[in-house]
Amino acid sequence: MEQCLDLSAAAVKKLSGALEEYEAAQKSYKKLSDYYGSVRWMQDYEADEAGHLPADLKRGVLSEDAVYDLIMEDRALKIRMMKLLTYAIEKQLI
Repeated sequence: MEQCLDLSAAAVKKLSGALEEYEAAQKSYKKLSDYYGSVRWMQDYEADEAGHLPADLKRGVLSEDAVYDLIMEDRALKIRMMKLLTYAIEKQLI
């Protein structure tokens, strides 16, 4: 049981830190989500396609897949968290 306590305590601490980091990133995530697919994103994308942006500029945000994949991964994570919480509540684990 001591091993169960140690393992559980470490997992809770790790999850707590990850949730703090996730919460802190939500404003940036919202800003990115709003930008993706916007008129401004399209203008930036077209400027990149036309070669108007510096060649050494990091441009992952202008790929059509990177932001979309992040949004889908975030959605799947939220669903996973909801399922975990629902299971815990139903089984009275919390």
